[in-house]
Amino acid sequence: MKTTISTIVASSATLALVAGSVALAKPAAPAAPAKPAAPAATPAPAAPAAKEPAKDATKEASNMLSFTVKDIDGKDVNLAEAYKGKVVLIVNVASKCGYTRQYDGLQKLFAAKKDSGLVILGFPANDFGGQEPGSEAEIKQFCSSKFSVTFPMFSKTAVTGKNASPLFSALTKDPAGGAPKWNFTKYLIDSNGKLVARYDSGVGPDDAKLTGKIDELLAAAKPAAPASTDKKEAPKPGA
Repeated sequence: MKTTISTIVASSATLALVAGSVALAKPAAPAAPAKPAAPAATPAPAAPAAKEPAKDATKEASNMLSFTVKDIDGKDVNLAEAYKGKVVLIVNVASKCGYTRQYDGLQKLFAAKKDSGLVILGFPANDFGGQEPGSEAEIKQFCSSKFSVTFPMFSKTAVTGKNASPLFSALTKDPAGGAPKWNFTKYLIDSNGKLVARYDSGVGPDDAKLTGKIDELLAAAKPAAPASTDKKEAPKPGA
């Protein structure tokens, strides 16, 4: 009987050990999968930088007088300030050219229309045939003594090619202009500084094509007459 009880006790102990081993061998429940991290907020695209307006290459020529040049005596002249509101005729001149006699016509044109708002600007140039070889002092003396020139004259200027002055580069590039082909090419500019027309050497100062356009621009430049502020009295009854 003792043996039987011992056997039963041993069997129970064995079963307990087996049950414990099974319990220990049971795999742990798998961990819950981690939730994926919320995606990072996409930054808003940066606003494009404001673009600066492109500069006009001819100044680009909204105002053909936006240049400072030297006069025949070597003094700086800001053309836009000196001739604001004027109709301007720019001419590349020379003292030993077949067209030099046009100085006379230019002076007469200037004298006739300067009070109406025209100014003529002479720019001596040696670009064509070396026909302006003298110094500024010699050019000034020549123009004064031979043609009694009183319109503004400027220092010797390169008017064509890669060495052309900024003013003549602008006149050349403007759609209404073009490079001078010879001495005494004429560029007509309105009272707002806009280049209106270009005339070759053969168009003289008294040519109707030129003078007619000058008169048109001078008329357009005149301010409108102010409206009359005088009030007429109403007629009195019985008058």
